Amino acid sequence: MKYGKTERISGIVILLALAAILVPWLMSDPAPREEQPQPSFTIEQPVDVPRHEVPAPEQPDSIGRDTSIIDTAPLESATSPADGDEPASESESQTAALPEDASPDSQPQTALEKKTDPIAELMQGDGAPKATPSGEWAVQVGSFGQADNAKRLTKELEEKGFRVYTRARNNDLTTVLVGPFASSEDGERARALVKERANQQGLLIRVKD
Repeated sequence: MKYGKTERISGIVILLALAAILVPWLMSDPAPREEQPQPSFTIEQPVDVPRHEVPAPEQPDSIGRDTSIIDTAPLESATSPADGDEPASESESQTAALPEDASPDSQPQTALEKKTDPIAELMQGDGAPKATPSGEWAVQVGSFGQADNAKRLTKELEEKGFRVYTRARNNDLTTVLVGPFASSEDGERARALVKERANQQGLLIRVKD
């Protein structure tokens, strides 16, 4: 019993000692966690900077000299004796050499007038071909189903100076013919005249075998 009481007393003392150590530690506030520093912004007032006026740039002397050269160049060209006086005098002499009744513009026109169409020259030289009753060639100008149209064309061709006659066909058509002519050459000339004077496209045909 003696040793059991002592052990109990020592155990109580140890418990009290532990309680004295642990109770204050448990009752105390936990240490705060270290917080990360928040970024801070500082707005500073604008600083007045003294302003200095900058003088305008001066024009270099070389540019001024070039400008004076450019400005005076037209004056020199205008006041200096132009070489164009000699060509002007030459053109005046050429103009004076031309006859009074002839002008440069009239010369090309005269040359064009001399160039004529060979066919037109041939027709003008020989005149219109003469139609002969015994001829074998004629110019067929048109064929009409109505006699009035054939008469109208016949009258128009006669007014142009052609010898015109008509021929009836088996298919109730009336053919208007110019001629007849003794040769095919005369017929071709007559066909060209019909085209020129009456604006009709004729066809050279043989009317007799």
